[in-house]
Amino acid sequence: MKYTTEIIIESPIDTVIRKLDNPENLKHWQRGLVSAEHISGTPGEFGAKMKLKYKMGKRDMELIETITYRNLPHEFHATYATNSMNNIQENYFKENSEGHTIWTSKSEFIPLNFFMKIMTKLMPKAFKKQSLLYMQDFKNFVENGTSVANA
Repeated sequence: MKYTTEIIIESPIDTVIRKLDNPENLKHWQRGLVSAEHISGTPGEFGAKMKLKYKMGKRDMELIETITYRNLPHEFHATYATNSMNNIQENYFKENSEGHTIWTSKSEFIPLNFFMKIMTKLMPKAFKKQSLLYMQDFKNFVENGTSVANA
């Protein structure tokens, strides 16, 4: 399953990237994040891996992020792997004529078991809705300093 989401952040690209590129900020815009632990490579650089743990309602989820391409401030790509799903993310950033940042995210979800294949077929809108929520939360964090850490 593939889709593209886009949001305009009313802030210059250098501010957006500085906040995006700081792992300490993840808790402020990724709902349910419990921990982020660097596990290999140079943090933030190509090939680096980080373990991300989330609590989504009653469900615990663990992802391994692997940075697959980094050309900041314009591009950041990574894969997110779980036992049941792989997610390929390509993130593109550009500044518009007003000095705001356009963030375009291309997502591909690859189910690794029958249940997740069914989920991607029956509920594709839920995946896109979750992606947009993270983007909106990041936008609110950058523009207003609003954190989801205590939500």
